Amino acid sequence: MNGSTVLLIAHAGSALVCLGLGALVLLRRRKGDAAHRRAGWCWVAGMTFVATSSFAVRDLRDGRLSLLHVLSAVTLVSLVLGIRAARRRDVRGHRANMRGSWFGLLGAFLGAVAVPGRDVPVFVVTEPLGALAAAGAVVAVTAVLALTTRLLERHGGRRSGDRPGTAVPEAVG
Repeated sequence: MNGSTVLLIAHAGSALVCLGLGALVLLRRRKGDAAHRRAGWCWVAGMTFVATSSFAVRDLRDGRLSLLHVLSAVTLVSLVLGIRAARRRDVRGHRANMRGSWFGLLGAFLGAVAVPGRDVPVFVVTEPLGALAAAGAVVAVTAVLALTTRLLERHGGRRSGDRPGTAVPEAVG
């Protein structure tokens, strides 16, 4: 396995985990608590890797950057703006940037799996057991992150300064 294959696998796997984890963070009722922040930081780290690694994953036919790379640049800006908005307690700005990044990831995913001849559909057709194993691994990693978030939520994974019951409903998220 060469370096570009490893990078592509890490990129795709991280993107899939971010897709699941991002959905979890967006769908949680409670926002702004320690569990939300920790899951959110995991998601931001993953999205940063996915967006930056995409610049090394180029169109294999001609080695050029594609329109998806524009989405990667927009994603990096959105992540920074979303974090800045959260730190300023700008709930609407944070929510808009993070949701936009997640929906951009969803769009990129649909583009990666729906276009014949791309690596993902080819992999699924040529290596169905490998694709199933990869899907299982992604589900397992996402489930572990979701379970960790739930455990933090139930067992009071508070930061110093957080008090029980002080999470702002529909705050940062």
